[in-house]
Amino acid sequence: MICQECNQRPATLHFTKIMNGEKAEFHLCEKCAQEHGDMFMLNNGSGFSINNLLSGLFNIDTSYANNQAQLNKQTQVVQCEQCSMTFPQFVKVGKFGCAHCYDSFRGQLKPIIKRLHSGNWNHNGKIPTRMGGDIHLKKQIEDLKINLKELITKEEFEKAAETRDAIRELEKEMKNHLEGGE
Repeated sequence: MICQECNQRPATLHFTKIMNGEKAEFHLCEKCAQEHGDMFMLNNGSGFSINNLLSGLFNIDTSYANNQAQLNKQTQVVQCEQCSMTFPQFVKVGKFGCAHCYDSFRGQLKPIIKRLHSGNWNHNGKIPTRMGGDIHLKKQIEDLKINLKELITKEEFEKAAETRDAIRELEKEMKNHLEGGE
């Protein structure tokens, strides 16, 4: 969809405003949205921002940020080793400074992501079934190998042997599939 204002760039902000029962929809590019920020003013006079949206999704409000600021004064603040960003700065800005921030703030992000993704933390990705036969097999084998290591560590050797056999079967299946046997 093209921006309604400039008719040049793709619309990235889709906003519906209802005032006195009148519904108006806006489809703007990021640049036009910034230029016409006054149309996104809320009743209390504060502007709408992506940071406000993220804070709402994360259940992070201004009192959280204020409490964090007070705690930070009392305790050591965890910072990203690469860009020196702190989690309160992330809350304020709404985006990380670098890719290493994800690892640095893993502890604070995990409960937020779990809440957003119905308890899931790990992203397994999506692969179309018609294209990902080998990839699905490789992923299954990888998961079973991880499980096998855990079983050996726990000294559950009977289950480990069953898992080893399952890995061998999947590897045979994958070899047959690669050779065109299926």
